[in-house]
Amino acid sequence: MRLDQQGLLNSGWWKEAGYDVPEYDRGQMKERTKENPYWIHFGAGNIFRAFLAHAVQKLLNKGLLDRGLIVAAGYNYEMIDRVYRAHDDYTILVTLKADGSIEKTVIGSIAESLTLDTDNGMDFRRLKSIFEKDSLQMASFTITEKGYCLTDEKGDYIPDVAEDFRVGPEKADSYIGKIVSLLYTRFQSGEKPIALVSMDNCSRNGEKLQQAVNEYVVEWTERGLAAPGFLEYINNPARVSFPWTMIDKITPRPDASIGKMLEKDGVEEMTPFAMSMHSYAAPFVNAEESGYLVIEDCFPNGRARLEGEGIYFAGRATVEKSERMKVCTCLNPLHTALAVFGCLLGYDRISDEMKDRELHNLICDIGYREGLPAAEHPGIINPAEFLDSVINIRFPNPFMPDTPQRIATDTSQKLAVRFGETIKAYLESDMLNIRDLKSIPLVFAGWLRYLIGIDDCGQPFELSPDPLLDMLQERISGLHLGKQLGAEEEERLKTLLEDDKIFGVNLYEAGMAEKVIEYYKEMMVGPGAVRGVLERISASSCCVFKERI
Repeated sequence: MRLDQQGLLNSGWWKEAGYDVPEYDRGQMKERTKENPYWIHFGAGNIFRAFLAHAVQKLLNKGLLDRGLIVAAGYNYEMIDRVYRAHDDYTILVTLKADGSIEKTVIGSIAESLTLDTDNGMDFRRLKSIFEKDSLQMASFTITEKGYCLTDEKGDYIPDVAEDFRVGPEKADSYIGKIVSLLYTRFQSGEKPIALVSMDNCSRNGEKLQQAVNEYVVEWTERGLAAPGFLEYINNPARVSFPWTMIDKITPRPDASIGKMLEKDGVEEMTPFAMSMHSYAAPFVNAEESGYLVIEDCFPNGRARLEGEGIYFAGRATVEKSERMKVCTCLNPLHTALAVFGCLLGYDRISDEMKDRELHNLICDIGYREGLPAAEHPGIINPAEFLDSVINIRFPNPFMPDTPQRIATDTSQKLAVRFGETIKAYLESDMLNIRDLKSIPLVFAGWLRYLIGIDDCGQPFELSPDPLLDMLQERISGLHLGKQLGAEEEERLKTLLEDDKIFGVNLYEAGMAEKVIEYYKEMMVGPGAVRGVLERISASSCCVFKERI
């Protein structure tokens, strides 16, 4: 049976095979959505399908919504042709629960899929027409943390950004440039209100999106490429808002074993495939059961009734505390620690790492002893209970095919938020002592050890993609396993550890660099040294941890 409009006409087959199917008139939903769109999402990846599209489907099933979503891909355009349009914008969500049960859902809430591609005249004209609609309330984004970065590691504008500044909104070709071009269309059609909602895992994500957008608007206005009123429009929260959010849903890349399971059910063409940009895709997405989305309730054009199904609306302070709790304390730092040491120790599943006593103790120490004292209670989610769930249920879930190699992607872009914010909280506190941090500097040292691309058995391994990888490897060139650090090598490390863009703070000024280098030297002694350091630190941290709980 094919996953498409024709295949879904036989809904009885799908139900008999154990699939939940849409319980609404999809034809009417698509017609209403295309005529009066209220929500367009940029970023056609796994978390969009597993969380946002699923939540909207459940609200459609309950009759609480009568329109669905429109999605646009800004990077992997082939995702639209090979995943969405090839299946008439249907997708399958496979929810892998910790108790071993599996829930299979055919998602039909996506009404339309497009490419954010100026070379695709039809798609881009359609996007412009969507942004001209009075009904459009929200454009949301999951484009990763690096999607909002306009400069390179030297602080210079990325070439396509600089070119967009020069040519203006009619010829913009960078990701954010094309978004701002669409906003200019909305401005020209009557200064219509809209909320731009970043849902990426980065601190103050709405602020980052606003800053990126504003840079284009300022440049275009100053160069006379956009009407002067455009800058006032973008900076008027009564017309354009940038709500902050916290999103939490683990959605690994599609696993081949899940594809085989679906094909065994009789569903055709479910094998994951590699796309041209070296990412993997499939007509299905596999994900955990848990999911949270907390959104700042700031929508100048109103909003649909989206409460429920894991979606919460709150004030900015609550959103920020929720985001900091998750990204800086209770989940993301733990994920990064497991990613770094998982690669070094030869693991290929996060769930397997949770059976490793030293790694389990490490993330307990980072979360409970070092992180929680610096976390504020957001009010709607209890940090200790959230952390308990992550460590005892979510990460150990053996049915989730998540890998440390996936989590290790773009680590240089993550450290400043995932660990730097906790370090800052310690530096600013009268009650917390920076010298009490042992596991966080151990993760930094582990990451430096990771960058040489040699595992703890002395074997080479492939480093995960990172926009700063070339620069980082150049900085540590000459550092080899078994070779003592000389003055020149230490100076190279110093230039890294002083970089507050990577670590969130200058680690020398924070009084942490010496500890990082000490751990790093120990882990560079030879094969088995990483495990040795983990055993030593884990033993002492575990004792302290047991005393405090």
